[in-house]
Amino acid sequence: MTNEELLKEIPSLPDSVKLRIAKMIASFRKQSDHPSSDRAAKVPLRDEPFVGMWSDREDMKDPVEWVRNVRRTDWDRSDRWKE
Repeated sequence: MTNEELLKEIPSLPDSVKLRIAKMIASFRKQSDHPSSDRAAKVPLRDEPFVGMWSDREDMKDPVEWVRNVRRTDWDRSDRWKE
């Protein structure tokens, strides 16, 4: 449908639909005026605030062992099969 065809259809729509169209247009305009900050300025992962947040935890000094322990204690369901 062309722009002209769309414009011709709008007057015949109920007022509630016209309002929804106006809100959608406003939302699209706002998005185009302010491009997503993700694309505008990408921050290197190492500079994200969450990186290193658990660096002072003693139980996570060896992350490989920590993950193995979590899997062993929290994920192991082999006890369900014992008779």
